[in-house]
Amino acid sequence: MSRRGTARLALAAGAAALLVLVVFAGLGSLVLMGVGWAGLALTTAGGWWMLTHTGWIRVLATLLVVAAPLGVLLLYAAAGLLWVVLASLGLWALAVSAGRAALVEDTSPRMTERSVGQAKRPFLIMNPLSGGGKVERFHLVERARALGAEVVVLDPAQRQDVAELAWRAVQGGADLLGVAGGDGTQASVAGVAAEHDIPFMVISAGTRNHLAKDLGLDRQNPSRCLEALTDGVELRIDLGYLRAGAPADLSAGRVFINNASFGVYAEVVQSPAYRDDKARTILEMLPDLLTHADGARLSVRAGSLTMDGPQAVLVSNNPYERGDSAGLGRRERLDSGELGVLCVSVSNAAEATELLLRGRQGRGLTAATARREVVVDADAPVIPVGVDGEALMLPTPVHCRLAAGALRVRVPRHRPGVPRGAPPMDWRRVRRLALTMGRVAAGRGSA
Repeated sequence: MSRRGTARLALAAGAAALLVLVVFAGLGSLVLMGVGWAGLALTTAGGWWMLTHTGWIRVLATLLVVAAPLGVLLLYAAAGLLWVVLASLGLWALAVSAGRAALVEDTSPRMTERSVGQAKRPFLIMNPLSGGGKVERFHLVERARALGAEVVVLDPAQRQDVAELAWRAVQGGADLLGVAGGDGTQASVAGVAAEHDIPFMVISAGTRNHLAKDLGLDRQNPSRCLEALTDGVELRIDLGYLRAGAPADLSAGRVFINNASFGVYAEVVQSPAYRDDKARTILEMLPDLLTHADGARLSVRAGSLTMDGPQAVLVSNNPYERGDSAGLGRRERLDSGELGVLCVSVSNAAEATELLLRGRQGRGLTAATARREVVVDADAPVIPVGVDGEALMLPTPVHCRLAAGALRVRVPRHRPGVPRGAPPMDWRRVRRLALTMGRVAAGRGSA
């Protein structure tokens, strides 16, 4: 279906959603909508109180989270209008989905790629535990060696310095470095590749595969990533660096390929109990962290943005897309030369509700970009930082900067690609798209 047709479908479904309520519920439709919004607000408020309190208040808040939506459904059912509400919600979901799809541009910007010759001495590091054993399941070691690569399989029984392994390989003549492993391992090896200006190759054998996703690699079958060894193209992407303490020498530092997180999440994962009992540790720590009764108080400087006291900060190597509520789905580009910044600051149930309903438009979430650097400071000499999923303790202030085009990445010539994410819903744009394109088509037909 064309974008015009999809936009018209969105308008039609939205109108039908309202029409169903009006026709079958009459004036009661306003009451139905009011009850629904009230139930959503109570549920969100209960969730906030559950996360920020302990003891009997948490118990009551948990009951509210369960009782509010259940009560709304019972009221709808008692009025004999449950099917009306469900039908209206289904139509509205279709309207929003179609509207966002219509706003997706036909063409998307692509990172510049160039053809390259085959690597003569590729060196790959593989973690056999990563991704639940994908290295063994997809026979990556055997396939890589058959293509002429030297492969080192990490020993799960002992900690190995992957950066040191990569550095020695370069000294021995390696002209490409690659990793089949998690984001932290990839970042360490990518830093060595960037330092020596040799290509870096990602094999999507990790659990989350954030970088592989944003590079458009096949995450279902990591063996296809090995095609970059024989028929590859090269991309130039940005690389993030962290340097802690003052004064900060920003000529070097800890590499991050995805993001660095500060605040609540970083505090929680630092806890020794987190690994053994994640859910219980989160529930025990969140009340003090969200209310600033515990943990460091952060401050952020990013270009013209200055923010004091956010509960969580995420600094990313290139900004995340705006299509979902949190903006953490994917990065459309990795070569924009900009750091992405997301700050979460929620102080009460009302702000939590607004953040849930409005996403990036809510007051609790601040999004920004910075070309030079982002500085995260705190009222503590040392703070926890999550760097590409790894928990660190770093002295303050922490400087984040971007080295534009610092990393040469070798990827297969033919790969699934990065699917376009749907932008935020904008009814004015959808209506204009449906009507304007219709007028253009009519004008052409009469010419």
